[in-house]
Amino acid sequence: MSKLAVIALGGNAIIRDDERGTIQEQNKNTTDTFEHLTYLIKKGYNLVISHGNGPQVGNILLRNDAGEEVYDIPQMPLDICVADSQGGIGYMLEKMLKNVLKEEGIEKEIVTIVTQVVVSKDDPAFNNYTKRVGKLYDKKRADELSTNKGWVFKKSPKRKDAWRRVVPSPKPIAIMNEKIIKDLVYSGVIVIAIGGGGVPVYYDDEGMLRGLEAVIDKDASSSLLASNIDSDEFYMLTDVPYVYKNFGTPKQEILEFLTKADIEKLIEEKAFGEGNMLPKIKSALRFVENGGSKSVITDASKLEDKKYGTRITLL
Repeated sequence: MSKLAVIALGGNAIIRDDERGTIQEQNKNTTDTFEHLTYLIKKGYNLVISHGNGPQVGNILLRNDAGEEVYDIPQMPLDICVADSQGGIGYMLEKMLKNVLKEEGIEKEIVTIVTQVVVSKDDPAFNNYTKRVGKLYDKKRADELSTNKGWVFKKSPKRKDAWRRVVPSPKPIAIMNEKIIKDLVYSGVIVIAIGGGGVPVYYDDEGMLRGLEAVIDKDASSSLLASNIDSDEFYMLTDVPYVYKNFGTPKQEILEFLTKADIEKLIEEKAFGEGNMLPKIKSALRFVENGGSKSVITDASKLEDKKYGTRITLL
């Protein structure tokens, strides 16, 4: 039996911090990443690939702003913007992966699924907006938008005179069409799904699906999907070769192997960054707690080299 792995691509797999994000840059970065993923395909793994969408959905929101301000084009809500980004990024990933596989002489079908992810409308996140999206505004404009659109703003941590919109980041509780994803991937199709954490939706009192102005953590959704489709392994590809304890401090320490007990102790010690590595660690742990054999956090370029990568297991 072929093994199944869910691969969550970090933002740097598509757009790097020092780039403008042109399509040429995105194509190259994506190609570089996929050249390393062929290692798993050659070993016989079936793959589901998820991805971030932070820069892309931010750009879509900027286009929303410009269209409304200049041409009076109605703005689209955030759930539509996330779906928009899933389609655009999925197309690019399909195309570049197909080209990489052709160079390697590998014949595989690839499909992108625009994926809705169900959250609870009573999630505590809706009382604590934390995820920054869109452009920076001055205080006057932020107040106007807050009054006219009901948007919530917080001061930018980087610019004292700037304000940025914040939205909830609720916990994913169900993945739409996961049976279809499972059937496709076990038939040998490479599936690209839950881009950007998925389109956030909930069921109203009549049982109807409704979209939400929210964003879902990509690694949390990927972990949930990996568990629900009985994935053997879960990989989170980021911009560092290992997880580090006390990253960026004089006490920085490489962590190669972690068990549930190790992680619980390190979380209690506040050894991981709240906004970057901690959510990945929690998603990795959740996967092995739900029956997965291991989670791996590493840089895509180090995927094949067994000297690199942090491996998380239950025991």
